[in-house]
Amino acid sequence: MLLAIDTGNTNTVFAVFKGDTLLDNWRLQTENARSADEYAVFLQQVFALAELELTDITDVIVGSVVPETDFHIKRLCKKYLKIEPVCVSKDNVPIDIDVDRPEDVGADRLINAVAVQDHYQCPAVVLDFGTATTFDVINAEGHYAGGVIAPGVNLSINALHQAASKLPRISVQKPDTVIGKSTRHAMHSGIFWGYASMIEGILARIKDELNDDVFVLATGGLAPLFAAHIDAIQAVDEELTLKGLYKIYQSQKS
Repeated sequence: MLLAIDTGNTNTVFAVFKGDTLLDNWRLQTENARSADEYAVFLQQVFALAELELTDITDVIVGSVVPETDFHIKRLCKKYLKIEPVCVSKDNVPIDIDVDRPEDVGADRLINAVAVQDHYQCPAVVLDFGTATTFDVINAEGHYAGGVIAPGVNLSINALHQAASKLPRISVQKPDTVIGKSTRHAMHSGIFWGYASMIEGILARIKDELNDDVFVLATGGLAPLFAAHIDAIQAVDEELTLKGLYKIYQSQKS
């Protein structure tokens, strides 16, 4: 069985594949100082609930955008799983990277691009609602062609709350009307419709630059909420990164 580990700035996802079937996945808040021993305890607990054993794992692939956690994740693999993990980088992804500095592209963005190339149509844009809101372009030739990085929705909410003492902390939700009748209502409108408008605008500009119609796919925790109100988003795939990790694993084994 394959253990796929997706280490993001906010959460780390552990997923188990049996063949090409995703059996289950579990989410843990990313903490730079979390030790290999703590990761092992977490895995033992969730594996027990899924009737799995650590010894069931034969391979590990890791996609990480948090270098501070890499040592502990690798130690988890070596100490508890007795496995040398495959770590995703520009050098082992089965996709051409057409940008100025391929080494600067986050592993998560390349992993998503690989998944789109394998499961969907190109040209395409992956809209990822993570700690940052990213737009990644896969061109008609199936190459990773760059993208856009904007602050994530929750980062903007936190910045509003921290920088303006009278503004409360809010959750992300679609308000009934654009014009707010209270502070909270106005903030909900600014966040939701502000991001929706930003997304629509950037997607339109990407399509103009490519001079082509593109398939738009959304992923990340807030993808379903925004996709329901943005016509340009054609599909949502919350397991996209895990699919990409599996595809990269396959390419390394072939």
